[in-house]
Amino acid sequence: MTAYFPAARLRRAALIGVLCAGLAVTGTGCGEDPDEGTNGVGKLSADKIEAKAKAAATEADSVHLSGTLVSGGKSFTLDMRLKADGGSGEVKSNEDTFQLLRVGEQLYLKASAAFWGKSDSAGKLGDKFVKVPEGDPSYKQFRGFTDMDVLLDGLLGLEGKLAKGAYTKVGHTRAVQVTANEGKGGKLSVSLEGTPYPLMMERAGGAGRVELAEWGKTFPLEAPAQDQTVDYGSQLPTTKDQGGAPAPAPSKGSGQGANPTKP
Repeated sequence: MTAYFPAARLRRAALIGVLCAGLAVTGTGCGEDPDEGTNGVGKLSADKIEAKAKAAATEADSVHLSGTLVSGGKSFTLDMRLKADGGSGEVKSNEDTFQLLRVGEQLYLKASAAFWGKSDSAGKLGDKFVKVPEGDPSYKQFRGFTDMDVLLDGLLGLEGKLAKGAYTKVGHTRAVQVTANEGKGGKLSVSLEGTPYPLMMERAGGAGRVELAEWGKTFPLEAPAQDQTVDYGSQLPTTKDQGGAPAPAPSKGSGQGANPTKP
């Protein structure tokens, strides 16, 4: 009998050790410090975590933004690389897929022939970048998808009372969540490793879910070759919906815990 109890205790100790090892992966319990090896933002209050994330985003030179966005009653899938002086990538809606490229203030659009609809030039534009004139009504709307400041300020707004959520992972990176109005006002995942960049934003009211990655990573941004560009001067050809521009990108947000631009 005396030999049984030590053996039982050893088995229990081994079981508890395995359990604690598993819990340590998620940063919980068993004497493990969930903030060990992190940048420390998880120890801050929710509003301070949000402020740190927004400050990091503001100071960044570039970002890769991908996911879904609901704006102006339309749903879009975005895959954009952005920096201060422009951006490039692809935007899809239920009706169309188009590529956008902006270098400085020069904005270019490549879309399928179907996008141009009944335009006399539709058949010639399917594989060309069309220069969008600044005076055209659609310029500001298209440009919004390539503007890093506009997109980030619009996307990163949380609506309602902020609370610190669970520790999680976005890809392979540890993160802490900040929720607003118990998640109904949006969820923001902030990196616990290195600079506290925003890594994932789930917008209020189901208005989209966007991943933010490759912060500060450089990428080439050049105007398309002349033989791949069409310039119609002061106005784009008429598209199938008499203007054809998508809904604008989110306008700039209104700050910490405040009521952001509605989807």
